[in-house]
Amino acid sequence: MSCDNFCGSYTFSIKVYGCQMNVCDGDRLRSAMNSLGWRESPDPADSDVAIFVTCSIRDKAEQKVISELGRFRPLWEKNRRPRIALLGCMAQRTGESIARKFPWVQVIAGPRHLGVVPEAIASSMTDDRVRFHLDSDPRELEDLECLPQTRGNRHKAYVTIAHGCDQFCSYCIVPYVRGRFRSRAPEGITDEIGRLIEDGVVEITLLGQNVNSYGLDFEGRLRGYRFARLLSDAAAIPGLKRLRFTTSHPIDFSDDILDVMSRRPNICPSINLPVQSGSDRVLREMNRKYTRGDYLGAVEKIRSALPGLGLTTDLIVGFPGETEEDFLDSVSLLERVRFDLVHSAAYSPREGTPAAARRDQVPAGERARRLAAINGLQSDISRQINKSLEGETCHVLLDEAAPRGEGLLQGRTETDKVVLVRAPNEMTGTIRPVLITGSSPWCLEGRLL
Repeated sequence: MSCDNFCGSYTFSIKVYGCQMNVCDGDRLRSAMNSLGWRESPDPADSDVAIFVTCSIRDKAEQKVISELGRFRPLWEKNRRPRIALLGCMAQRTGESIARKFPWVQVIAGPRHLGVVPEAIASSMTDDRVRFHLDSDPRELEDLECLPQTRGNRHKAYVTIAHGCDQFCSYCIVPYVRGRFRSRAPEGITDEIGRLIEDGVVEITLLGQNVNSYGLDFEGRLRGYRFARLLSDAAAIPGLKRLRFTTSHPIDFSDDILDVMSRRPNICPSINLPVQSGSDRVLREMNRKYTRGDYLGAVEKIRSALPGLGLTTDLIVGFPGETEEDFLDSVSLLERVRFDLVHSAAYSPREGTPAAARRDQVPAGERARRLAAINGLQSDISRQINKSLEGETCHVLLDEAAPRGEGLLQGRTETDKVVLVRAPNEMTGTIRPVLITGSSPWCLEGRLL
């Protein structure tokens, strides 16, 4: 749907949960609603419509939204406001049951029907009928063709390059709520990047559940157009200072991607390569399609091609049937690879996935113990890596005020490390050389040069 098909004069609020793809969807929705004449309010209680862009990756993410929805009962019963638009993965998974429980939820749409949401929200102001736009066909897509001009960060932007996922890892809900893999046409992606640069964006991050699979579904004139070529074409767009991408799958990280990264200086040497487990047995039962040895070989190849790389990963502990030996395999992998950062999580059963039906679930207390041990180990590794950077000079994109600390700006290095710098606000949106003067496991401190 175009952004200018349906006008209104109401207020809305928007809250985003979960991944960068949801942040990207939230920015596009915000821009679309503004273009329709709606005004954004910071307080959902003072809005005509409260928009929730939701996540289903773990049960905790859904419980947060359910708790939020319950707080609107008194306002709805008194004023019939605000109406709720529940969007994204949780809406797709639980939409009909949510509508029965919370009658103030008036619009329910899955992540592949974002294009109909602005009009559905506007029309919902005329009656109390619930509007369902759930993704019945996992290959269908009705996207929102709208440049995210209203962004949380003016200097950085996300660009979605593909929707859905075909990997079907046994623990993951994503293929069931986001549908099957579908690549966007490269012309649409590069055009969007060009317009974002004209709008003042300095750094672009290409998004997909598995960016390395980009183009596998192309036929005809685009057959053979893969992620490495898109990466090269995007990096060549005039005015783009920095380019990132996430997330990669180890089975698809090809040599041509490394070749492009090594040749294009504006592609940041930073990669998130989810391992999920260090145990071959668990990897097999997760349906990850690679072994521990395969993963370690990929890391060696990547680090050889990109010295100084910032490498992060995702790790799950407590997967059904994970033994203490399996867990220690993950511990030893972290000790061997020494990631800059690990996005760790205790396994969360997701209804409808093969892993959730298993009877050998690891007790919650044991999952929590293993997660604490992993986090403690990684904290020490990150502290040591960041400490080694003290005294070095890094180029930092100063992109926003630091959440804490008067007069501090926050930015990121090319390797995606957070840096806090004392600098004037007018430097926001610029890339500056910074001497690293201090560190913690989570960020660096620096001085402008």
